[in-house]
Amino acid sequence: MTILAMDQGTTSSRALIFSPDLTVLASAQQEFPQHFPQSGWVENDPDDIWTTSAATARAAIERAGNPRIEAIGITNQRETTLIWDRKTGKPIHNAIVWQDRRTAALCARLKQEGHEDLVSATTGLLLDPYFSATKIAWLLENVEGGRERAQAGDLAFGTVDTFLIWKLTGGRAHVTDATNAARTMLYDIRKGDWSDEMLELFGVPRALLPEVRDSADDFGMTRADLFGREIPILGVAGDQQAATVGQACFQPGMLKSTYGTGCFALLNTGDQAIRSDHRLLTTIAYRLDGRTTYALEGSIFVAGAVVQWLRDGLQLIRHARDTQALSAQADASQNIIIVPAFTGLGAPYWAPDARGAVFGLTRNTGPAELARAALESVGFQTRDLLEAMRADWPDAGDAVLRVDGGMTASEPAMQFLADIIGAPVDRPKNSETTAQGAAWLAGYRAGICPGPQEYARDWQLDRRFQPDLDATTRDQRYSAWKRAVQAVLSV
Repeated sequence: MTILAMDQGTTSSRALIFSPDLTVLASAQQEFPQHFPQSGWVENDPDDIWTTSAATARAAIERAGNPRIEAIGITNQRETTLIWDRKTGKPIHNAIVWQDRRTAALCARLKQEGHEDLVSATTGLLLDPYFSATKIAWLLENVEGGRERAQAGDLAFGTVDTFLIWKLTGGRAHVTDATNAARTMLYDIRKGDWSDEMLELFGVPRALLPEVRDSADDFGMTRADLFGREIPILGVAGDQQAATVGQACFQPGMLKSTYGTGCFALLNTGDQAIRSDHRLLTTIAYRLDGRTTYALEGSIFVAGAVVQWLRDGLQLIRHARDTQALSAQADASQNIIIVPAFTGLGAPYWAPDARGAVFGLTRNTGPAELARAALESVGFQTRDLLEAMRADWPDAGDAVLRVDGGMTASEPAMQFLADIIGAPVDRPKNSETTAQGAAWLAGYRAGICPGPQEYARDWQLDRRFQPDLDATTRDQRYSAWKRAVQAVLSV
């Protein structure tokens, strides 16, 4: 008995085969190109999303020795928007990726008209092009016949999970889960249903939308020709929520942060949907057995991307892993600060027009100091998120931060993270937390994986990073960071 986890990301598709005890048995990955039709526009070819997902699933199954797959779990890039014809399955346009900024003017107009309070109260989100609603509106207005076909019920909308399920089931299932629905800016996260007010505001016909189910639920059976027989799809969650599940953050107050290209921190707030006063997002962490668990979320646009900048932009390193050794050579007396606002600043600032800067340069500043400052920028930005979370929900206290993602392999980055937030940082033994979360959801629904409490007891620690910086120095360094950010924002 095994579980297939399909992890569909922004730049690649992955598939992993898990045993019921969530050991990885095999995996496969395939990258695909990004498309940039105009400045600030980002698209994926839907055919690339589907073909790479199907191909990696087949490859992972073959590499595992063609075991019997009992269930499929799906995790996906969130907010990315597709619309397709219900009869032919053909998309009416490329997928508009979550990073796309083409609807910035529409969001600005809706803010000026005073709609953001209602949007936030209903959906937990801010009026930003990041989310799906304005992407749908753009497609309906800019694809010939789009609105008329949508109103007639001829078209279907979905985030990537919904599109994959449609393809896997041969068009028999038009469904999503609560975590992905919560990222569309059309879903009332407290009522647990699509919001008529949001549909009217963004001009989205209800006939376009999928049915919303629990994160561990029946999402349909795959076509028999794909994997040799029909297989049930039993788990679905957006990537950051899947990582929250994979990190076993099932109790209120538990906190995880994923460090990939960007960084996404989620704080479990239990059955309370906490409305943020500090420009965080209120979202759904997961929905199990009909019960919704909420979270506060903060997003950093640039985390691992700052290391890519050192490698590709400045050419200071050949490989991302070289940053660790280079930063260790830095002159400790230099306090260089990099504010990596390459694509603006995310939470809690939400300043899309901000741009990056380096502060504290001297004649002695070199590659080592820049490498250390790059790693430290991720810690500073994480503290920004945690400060906002603690202000919104004091019960967060000094919670242990569970971390995952590629940057967690950097010992200096994780130690500085613990130092600057003043709390322990726990790195798990299993780094595949996102795919593992999707696999657990499917296995839990199939009855072959343990329940949440037992699963949480089995979570294994690789290393705990304890803070080793005195409070005075910590606060001084963070104050310098805040001054640097304010300087960037004032330009």
